[in-house]
Amino acid sequence: MEAMVQRENGMMIKNKSASPSYTESEVIMSMYCQGISRVLLEWNGLQMAIQNQWGGYDSHQKSQQLVFDIFSWFCKSRGSLYVEELENLLHESMLFSFNTDIEDGSIEEVAEQLMSMHEGCLQGCHV
Repeated sequence: MEAMVQRENGMMIKNKSASPSYTESEVIMSMYCQGISRVLLEWNGLQMAIQNQWGGYDSHQKSQQLVFDIFSWFCKSRGSLYVEELENLLHESMLFSFNTDIEDGSIEEVAEQLMSMHEGCLQGCHV
């Protein structure tokens, strides 16, 4: 992002290295994505799938896509959010992206953590 920063011989100079100005909502969205990432980093089933490349050589990128998919699910949802829908999203992602069927109850735990984090954000708490 360019910013007009100084006058030189009566002319404005554009500073291309000036850091961009972020809005409060952009900062909150970034923090929320980081929160989702932290929850997924603590999920053993997903971490095993990434480390063992059960989703292929791009397993790490698929995990990043999952963060985006979860964030988008929360943002696009109009009305009530149901933990069962989030559980389905997580289950399908693990199954189709990582060829992994998780049946240890961790999908439900992760979905609950993400829903709690979302509720906290809505109430003004930090992630």
